[in-house]
Amino acid sequence: MLLLFPVAAVAASFTVSAPRQVIKGRQFQVTYTLENAEGSNIKAADIPGAKLLFGPSESSSYSMSIINGKREQKSTVEYTYTYRAEKEGKYNIKGATINVGGKAISSQGFTIEILPPDKNADNSSNSRGSVHIDDISSQSADRDVSANDVFVRIILSKPSVYEQEATVCTIKLYTKYQISQFAPTLQPSFNGFLIEDLPIKGQINDIENVNGQNYMVAELKRCILYPQQSGKLTITSGNYDLTVVQYIQHRTMFGFMREPVDKQIKVRSNSAQVTVKPLPSPRPAGFNGAVGKFNISTELKPDKFKTNEAASYIVTISGTGNIKYVKSPDIAFPSQLDVYDPQTTINANPNGNNVSGNTKFEYTFVPQYVGDFEIPAPDFVYFDPAAGKYVTLSTKAYNLKVEKGVGSSSSASATDKKNILQKNKDILHIKTGNFALTRNVSFIVDSPAYWLWYLIPVLILASVIIVYRKQLKARSNVALMRTRRANKVAQKRLRTAKEFMKKHDSNGFFSEVLKAVWGYLSDKLNIPGSELNKENIASNLAEYGADQQLVDDIMQLLDDCEFAQYAPSQDDSRIGETYDLACDVMDRIENIKRRNK
Repeated sequence: MLLLFPVAAVAASFTVSAPRQVIKGRQFQVTYTLENAEGSNIKAADIPGAKLLFGPSESSSYSMSIINGKREQKSTVEYTYTYRAEKEGKYNIKGATINVGGKAISSQGFTIEILPPDKNADNSSNSRGSVHIDDISSQSADRDVSANDVFVRIILSKPSVYEQEATVCTIKLYTKYQISQFAPTLQPSFNGFLIEDLPIKGQINDIENVNGQNYMVAELKRCILYPQQSGKLTITSGNYDLTVVQYIQHRTMFGFMREPVDKQIKVRSNSAQVTVKPLPSPRPAGFNGAVGKFNISTELKPDKFKTNEAASYIVTISGTGNIKYVKSPDIAFPSQLDVYDPQTTINANPNGNNVSGNTKFEYTFVPQYVGDFEIPAPDFVYFDPAAGKYVTLSTKAYNLKVEKGVGSSSSASATDKKNILQKNKDILHIKTGNFALTRNVSFIVDSPAYWLWYLIPVLILASVIIVYRKQLKARSNVALMRTRRANKVAQKRLRTAKEFMKKHDSNGFFSEVLKAVWGYLSDKLNIPGSELNKENIASNLAEYGADQQLVDDIMQLLDDCEFAQYAPSQDDSRIGETYDLACDVMDRIENIKRRNK
């Protein structure tokens, strides 16, 4: 059966999996994985700071799946090498090669860092001197969790900066224990700073050596700070509730076993201070607070200008620093141009320990007069903290030759009176005189319409509630609901019977009519199906208010339908009479119900 499904071709791949960090003296494994191919003669590159203990050990697996009629096969072969870290350092390892189908394919290379062991580590599992991250025997539950085992640090990339100069603040958790729960109860505050949050890796997936001890590390927060004032600014400490995992040793019939247990602790981070130097004085004219390293460019669109037609003057400032907070330089536009406030577009992202990108200011202006005009070159001034000085950047000036466009325009040499009249032609004089104003004092609460706005919604709501409660009460009465829907169900079956009548199918016709009448009488008279017979129907019809003629007609209808199911085929006239009789008796029963209401 599997051969009936098309097989989806999957390309071969050769990948590597290796730890990023290991501790000197510890063993680690590097695994090369070959998928969807058969390989031979694998060659792995040496790791200079490690000794190969054994390998490669080979394991393979095979899987198959069928999705939407396509059969996918996947084979995997893993080659595992075991090493022991012997020399501290960071090493770049080349990829391995393997022969697949007569061709050599290579995996990617990788980087591995060998960290020094803990200073007081003796590589013995019986050591009680300190806790080690790779030795759970040292993480027993009978020892206290000290401040050197788990702590939170606030780290600054630059503890001394100028105003508006970026410094990166990183809050890290250092632990020698696994953490099962972590909850900040008081976050550090950053008063006096503008903050730009950076993405973090929340998992504990790094190892760092601090003061001769190895810790598992997780970033809690990482942000770029822009100090807004000079002096010493303090980043307050934070409080955190943690649950660490320790181990209890049990003696069992299979030997000693360790069981993990949780211990709740509280941790308080350090506080940190940033020394903020004031920007040098005097500050040059045109300086608007830009700190970093920037470039400036300008652009004018379109190339030709006409009166009453919009154009754009674009200033783009790019670089690294407080790019999101820079302001446009002052531009002395000619008075003959109607200039609108600029539209600002910021495109900036974190880059290392700072923010890089550009900020674009687009001015829209409309020439009002024919003539030659000049937009002078603006100067952009910023402070370069690396050089410790102000830098002034200049751009080019633009000469505009404005031609007459659609609509009225004026010459630049027109008199001031004419300009004023044209700019203010839409201003009209204030009307004066006696307007015969009267004071009309009336209160809306005195009008009937005011109270009707309250009364009408209340009445509507009361009506809706009454109708809704009646419907709920009626639906709770099962017998009443059966009686009400009896005629609807019967009419539906009679329509089906009529379709059989049109097809001259007498058997199907009489079967549907009989079902319609039996079901109608069961629902209308509230007789259970198990007790439904002609005697009960006759007695209940009499109690319901039917006369003897109606009872006889119903009995005759039931007899005719039952007999017709076993008799030879009936002619169409006989079928039509039966259909009319069924409709007639149901209508007469419905009329009895209306008279009894």
